[in-house]
Formats: sequence, structure tokens, C-alpha cells
Amino acid sequence: MTARYEGHAEWYDDYIGTSAADNVDAIVQLLGPGKGLCLDVGCGTGLYLDALRSTGRTVVGLDRAADQLRLARRRDRAPLLQGDATTLPFAAGTFGTVAALWVSTDVGDFAGLLREAARVLLPGGSLLFYGVHPCFNGPHIEPREDGAMVIHPTYRIKGWHDRAPWWRPGGVRDRVGMSQVPLPDLINAFIDAGLSIDRVYEPREHPIPYVLAVKASRRNDNHRPAQPG
Repeated sequence: MTARYEGHAEWYDDYIGTSAADNVDAIVQLLGPGKGLCLDVGCGTGLYLDALRSTGRTVVGLDRAADQLRLARRRDRAPLLQGDATTLPFAAGTFGTVAALWVSTDVGDFAGLLREAARVLLPGGSLLFYGVHPCFNGPHIEPREDGAMVIHPTYRIKGWHDRAPWWRPGGVRDRVGMSQVPLPDLINAFIDAGLSIDRVYEPREHPIPYVLAVKASRRNDNHRPAQPG
């Protein structure tokens, strides 16, 4: 299946570039200083590679879309690989850190992505999720000009939404769609993957938060996660 972002690289980079810069300080602060290998899973055009490196880590990027990686290679010197986030091409315990930035709305299997992220983390390794707040940013949300939001009764419809009538014409979601992961499913995906949730944040102090961040760590192998049921 063709990656959804294939063919949108130049447009996406121009459209998202400025807003991506607005998130850098929060991501760097939440991640904190570190060392060793860091995987930027779903790195896109590489907008956050340099920010991740600034924490002291050695960054490796992965994305499914070759078109996105083409621009990332122009932007950054980091090793970049094309691959599926739900079947990562790395051995278990390769990375001390995984950064999963803005990925929950762009993959069909967020739980599978976290299982793979946990697998490639070293025991005790850290994962930072920074992305869409599923309660206030999704296919069920219609923004109003006064800053308020209308919540439509589609919050619990999981999975891919190709289009919503209130999405901005020609915007990212209008072009590629959006996956909805309700909040319990998002949090339980961490638990089921064997990750311990350390802290949860709503960064950037917006009156209605559209960003959710989760810091988690890989539990030791002798503490197996409960199976979902």
C-alpha cells in the first residue's frame, strides 16, 4: 500500500514548517538531556531531527514515505531509513530513546507502533509521545473562529477518517485523512506494550489543549504487561 504522505513532501514541509518550530522547545524540554541512540519514528521531512540531536542523543530517522525522506536527507545528516513503524527493521534493545512525534493520527495501528517501539528500546529506555490530543483535536472536532470547538458525536469512531466537512480545504487532513485513537485506547496502548507511563502533559498552555504528550519507559523484561482483554 502506498504511504499516505507520498507525493506531498514539498507542500507538507512548507505548510508544517513554521508550526513545527513552535513545538521544538517543548519537545526538547520534555525529552531532557540524554545520550545514546534515539529513533525518530515517523520522522517525515526531518523537521525535528536537529532538535532531538540537541539533547545529546545520536538520532536515527524512519518514515514510510520515500518522498518525505528525500527532503529529510536534504535537511539533515542523520541516518534515515524507509520502513513501517509497526515492523521496525531493528533488533530488540537497539535504542535508549524513541521519539514518536505526531504519529498517532497518521498510522492505522498505533498500538502496534508502540509495541515495536517498546521492543527496540533498551530496558529502562525512554519513549516520548508528542502529538494530537485525541479529546480536542480529531475528526470529531470543528474549530470555531472565536477559539471555541464544536465536538461532534464521532469521537468513539476509531480508525481512519478520510474526510470531515469542517476540515480546512487543502490542509493536511483534507489531503491525507486522519486516524482517531480515543484517549483510553491511546493510554492503554502504552500499558499493553509493556511501557510504564511516567508523566502525562498538555503542553503549550492553550486554553483548549490540542497537544498531548506522554513520557514512558520500558519496563524490565521480568515485568510482563497484562494482555489486553
